[in-house]
Amino acid sequence: MGYFWTILTLVVALGITWRYLGSYMAAVFGGRVHFLGWAERPIHRALGTSPDQEQTWPRYAASLVIFSGVSLGLTYLILRFQGSLPLNPQHLGAVKPALSFNTAASFLTNTNWQNYGGETTMSYFSQVGALTVQQFVSPAVGIIAAIALVRGFSRRNSPTIGNFWVDLTRCLFYILLPIAFVAGIIFVGQGAVQTLAGTVSVHDAINGVTQTIARGPIGFMEAIKQLGTNGGGFLDQNSATTFENPTALTNWLSIYLLLCIPFALTYTFGKMVGSVRHGAALLMAMLLIFGTWVGFTSYAEHTSNPAVAQAGLVSQPTGNMVGKEVRFGDTNTALFGVASTQTSTGSADGSYDSFTPMGGFGLLTGMMLGEVTPGGTGTGLYTILIYAIVAVFIGGLMIGRTPEYLGKKIQATEVKLAGLGSLVMPLVVLILTGIAVSVHAGRAGPLNGGPHGFTEILYALTSQGNNNGSAFAGLTGNTAFYNVVGAVDMLLGRFGIMIPALALGGSLAAKNVVPASLGTFRTDNAMFIGLVVGVILIIGGLTFFPAVSLGPIVEQLSHGKFW
Repeated sequence: MGYFWTILTLVVALGITWRYLGSYMAAVFGGRVHFLGWAERPIHRALGTSPDQEQTWPRYAASLVIFSGVSLGLTYLILRFQGSLPLNPQHLGAVKPALSFNTAASFLTNTNWQNYGGETTMSYFSQVGALTVQQFVSPAVGIIAAIALVRGFSRRNSPTIGNFWVDLTRCLFYILLPIAFVAGIIFVGQGAVQTLAGTVSVHDAINGVTQTIARGPIGFMEAIKQLGTNGGGFLDQNSATTFENPTALTNWLSIYLLLCIPFALTYTFGKMVGSVRHGAALLMAMLLIFGTWVGFTSYAEHTSNPAVAQAGLVSQPTGNMVGKEVRFGDTNTALFGVASTQTSTGSADGSYDSFTPMGGFGLLTGMMLGEVTPGGTGTGLYTILIYAIVAVFIGGLMIGRTPEYLGKKIQATEVKLAGLGSLVMPLVVLILTGIAVSVHAGRAGPLNGGPHGFTEILYALTSQGNNNGSAFAGLTGNTAFYNVVGAVDMLLGRFGIMIPALALGGSLAAKNVVPASLGTFRTDNAMFIGLVVGVILIIGGLTFFPAVSLGPIVEQLSHGKFW
């Protein structure tokens, strides 16, 4: 499918999805969808809860942390004991402790960073019973955390923000499972592999060699990998291999799936707070940045690779095809890369390490903006709402009034929580990057020297801190240092923002609504959209520009030109 038609069909499909999926999700979390009530009720009884038993934000957060802790422990144990568990036709042994910890933290936090080759490390039981399960529950946790914050805006004088367990089951039963099932059928129908038969050996009689081809339950894992903005693939080559991404249709479907829920959640937000215009304002802020990044990253990849040009191959009429699938081309690969890195998905249909310096700059900086354009499932919405509160605070200072957003006064508590939520990720990423380049264990990781090697370290820790999971592929990450540091990075990047977002929801839910007046700063017009975009760019630019200057910008300039 050509680049123009890919963009056009995506815009049309996502436009329809924004309205109808967004409205449907609002109905689900409003308790108006019941067709699987027979499956929900036994689970609620087993947990000792019901939709009528709502929680305060500390209890909601405690339930979330307890559930996440149990998930982390169970995933770790499955990986450590996989050699003794069923569905292991390759007889793979236990995953090492540091790698098990990193992988469990990775899939728990919706990062899906992979310091291993899936086909040579993980059994079918580990892939299905541990990792794929986490690919359902981790995006569900992100979505319901965003919904809890949205309830903070929509409720008045309320001590509660919902029920974690009820929200979780509704998200799984009514949103993720049905959509992933339909998408999985499409993937398998297009040729994605789905089997438990184990590997197959093919003998080449002409050359006298035998090749072992990895197979497994890949197709349905691929569906939730993209839908849940997870990104972790069954195979080491991820979406660049035909076993996971066999056709142009599945490549398009992958991009659509990873964008649909994050964009649609802005409509859900508008419906739940009673003002679709406010949801549309957030959507426009997302689209302005996303469209800009798609444009210049695609342009960068459609130009000649400066390293290849210096090697003597001056003419590159098809753009930078190094590390790319000829099935997809340079611009579609760039579109996939930007969509993946700006949605916390991290999946890849090409090698990001082989992008041009400015193409890599596009992928890296998209994550550094906090992955809010549109961000991951739920994480993008609650993070951009944090930025919106910062923007409202600045706007209130500009007009000399107490800041208000959707009728809720933004006071000291809300500003402090928003400030904490917006600064956790940059602080964690920059501190851990500083440690990594300062110790021998960190400097031993990159396969390249100079600015490109620094970019490999910075990209890895930015990706993990933003719960993205994509990699430059030039970093040896399966070491004790990077496994432990990466796990800490992912956990802080997830819960260091999610917990303040829940606290923010609780604080806002307890407030009454202040009637709008002539002096109220509007938060649904072009000025506010520009202010939100400015806050996103300033926070990302001011905190990360020095680090980016030492990486892709210096590398680009070293080739004798900036573009």
